[in-house]
Amino acid sequence: MKVHPTGIDGLLLLEPTKFGDDRGYFFESFNEKRFAENVGDYTFVQDNQSGSVRGVLRGLHYQLEPQAQGKLVRAVSGTVLDVAVDIRRSSPTFGKHYAVELTGENNLQLWIPPGFAHGFVTLSDTAVFQYKVTRYWSKDHERCIAWDDPELGIDWKLDMAPLLSAKDTQGTRFAEADMFA
Repeated sequence: MKVHPTGIDGLLLLEPTKFGDDRGYFFESFNEKRFAENVGDYTFVQDNQSGSVRGVLRGLHYQLEPQAQGKLVRAVSGTVLDVAVDIRRSSPTFGKHYAVELTGENNLQLWIPPGFAHGFVTLSDTAVFQYKVTRYWSKDHERCIAWDDPELGIDWKLDMAPLLSAKDTQGTRFAEADMFA
């Protein structure tokens, strides 16, 4: 596994070692020992998967302490633009975001530690998106920041109006959102 820094402390782009021949390919999408050596010792409690059509935008979601989640995310198929926003007030990159295209072909993964809001938009006709989380979902701790907040200035690379859930249409403005210390 290759680990690529993103310029935001703790947020890492992971590139698995891929082996291929005329039969196809193989790679480890997760190896606990290698992850701990390269990223840190986290316990994952749940794997989630979503399927989306072009234009579906999910986010920007996060959970507050004590249920703050770390997420290891990847696109199994299709293409998504994945976005993480640093919401740690004590961080020198507070309010900055990182965006990367994750595809079923590039097999890149993004490690999003606790203290970040996360979202993605489907850029291909369909996409299957998978993520491992370090804490269970908690309705009482879940928050959503407005995906289109001008203060964040995220270019979602959309050529159409996004398809949003009711929750995502009600996101809180960044300046008013609950944050991490």
